[in-house]
Amino acid sequence: MPFEIHHKPFGLLTEYYIQNTQTGEYVSILPAHGAIVRQLVLRHESPRQATKLVSLIKAPKSQQALLADEAHASALLFPFPSRIRHGIYAFQGEMFTLPLNEAHHDNAIHGFVAGKAFELMGQDVTDTQATLTLGYHHDGSYPGYPFPFTFRIRYTLSATGFSVQYEVQNTGTRSAPVSFGWHPYFTLNEEPVDQLTIDLPAAKQILLDENLLPVGEELFGQKGEIPLQNRKLDAAFLVEENNGEGVTTVLRSAHQGLQLNVWQETGPKKFNYLVVYTPAGRDNIAIEPLTSNVNGLNNGQGLIILEPSEVTKGTIRVSLS
Repeated sequence: MPFEIHHKPFGLLTEYYIQNTQTGEYVSILPAHGAIVRQLVLRHESPRQATKLVSLIKAPKSQQALLADEAHASALLFPFPSRIRHGIYAFQGEMFTLPLNEAHHDNAIHGFVAGKAFELMGQDVTDTQATLTLGYHHDGSYPGYPFPFTFRIRYTLSATGFSVQYEVQNTGTRSAPVSFGWHPYFTLNEEPVDQLTIDLPAAKQILLDENLLPVGEELFGQKGEIPLQNRKLDAAFLVEENNGEGVTTVLRSAHQGLQLNVWQETGPKKFNYLVVYTPAGRDNIAIEPLTSNVNGLNNGQGLIILEPSEVTKGTIRVSLS
């Protein structure tokens, strides 16, 4: 079979590889550090140029750099993505206070499974794909979030690309507010962002205040390719409905003849929001599908309410063309 799953050391951690031995494509994952994707390499085929492997993820290259990282590179954002104003929210008549981990904006940000140790829950290898399933169990003890859950992430490499599927079950006895996001920093072989264009499937742009929290929305009129040269982005969007067929953010390199496609499932309780961020280094761009708006625990926009034993899930796919 062309697909295999193996592992090897990454510093003191164990890094798992899902690999297509025929094409050279692979993804590497660190279960003990938030189950992040550290490397993603896919093959680009074109009748106009030679087949080549393309590195698509910007992430720390050593364990030391990983532990020092404050950019949430490839982080799984759960049970809330992005910012919660002052770390305070109300749910079903009760007030809750989360630890503030974005002190300069006085916010809680990006949930609390990032950096946590995930357990190996399954490996599945067939002739057409390989899947690694990892899980994290929350017992309700995290400050400000007394809602137990079991969170699973499934990473799949196939002939058509790479997919991320999350699944969460409410393991408590009361309703639980949840939302999820993924925080990859994408690169096209580290080509400067200023040479790339982006095509956003946005219906509306979320208007943000000085603390990057929503204050309104407006129609998004920039359709087609948007040049990223000298463009600084830290923006949130409500994506198009597209009849529930999902939407795709497209990052293009004219120089390399590459097109990165980030597809997100849309519809009820799916990935109906998107955040795009250009870091100061200008050699990568965060394309972050979210199930809720920024500050979702307070504004309720896209927030999923899970009843006891209920399960919700959603899928993101990454491919090259």
